[in-house]
Amino acid sequence: MPELPEVETTRRGIEPHALHKVVDELIIRDHRLRWPVPEDLPARLKGATLREVDRRAKYLLLHFDQGTVIVHLGMSGSLRVITDDAPPQKHDHIDLVFTDGVRLRFNDPRRFGCWLWAEDATPHPLLANLGPEPLGEEFNGSYLFRRSRDRKTPVKSFLMDNRIVVGVGNIYANEALFKTGIHPNRPAGRISAARYHQLAEAVKETLAAAILAGGTTLRDFVNSDGKPGYFAQSLLVYGRRGQPCPTCQQPLREIRMNQRSTIYCTRCQR
Repeated sequence: MPELPEVETTRRGIEPHALHKVVDELIIRDHRLRWPVPEDLPARLKGATLREVDRRAKYLLLHFDQGTVIVHLGMSGSLRVITDDAPPQKHDHIDLVFTDGVRLRFNDPRRFGCWLWAEDATPHPLLANLGPEPLGEEFNGSYLFRRSRDRKTPVKSFLMDNRIVVGVGNIYANEALFKTGIHPNRPAGRISAARYHQLAEAVKETLAAAILAGGTTLRDFVNSDGKPGYFAQSLLVYGRRGQPCPTCQQPLREIRMNQRSTIYCTRCQR
């Protein structure tokens, strides 16, 4: 599933090609996404100017004067800039076409993504109860310590709760917990303020590095020469079950938490 760095990389990739452009038409080939694409969306967008390409958590927000299109990539979706005459492929469900011929093409084989409309996105049910952005000033060790008091839930689950902080997906939770030496099963309420300061910084560092890597290695936002994929990353623990710990050489262990793979070092993480 695309995580926050992939979504932010997508936002940065499409913004220069779409910002301040006027919509010529919205082509919907299949309304059957996670929620049906609104029937009146083409009429709402025709002639509208795209004022801002924003992101909130893993949602892309296309802001127009009249309202906002809320886009989610789901488990398998991508959004690309098409500047040639490439015909749509099987899973290319939506094209947002601008008057200069450039189009944003939404591909989603599993159809778990969404295209929704909101006149005001802030109170929308998908966005209203989200926690702070992990790269923003509001997210820090003091905030995590305060929200964690008396919580018995494992710290990894706590960190992945979008009501606490958005966009810290499974990969990045594994990596940040390893960097700070915190066991993923440790109760969130039994972690000190000092360690939460370290954890918040590790989250910021890990996500920022992933976004930077995505921005320099994803080459195919434009045209149809391939679908954007996950960028190459230097992961310390995720996907390395049984391999030596980068710190102590102890074989890394895998457990399942909330049906997610969790990799950690039994010696380094407490």
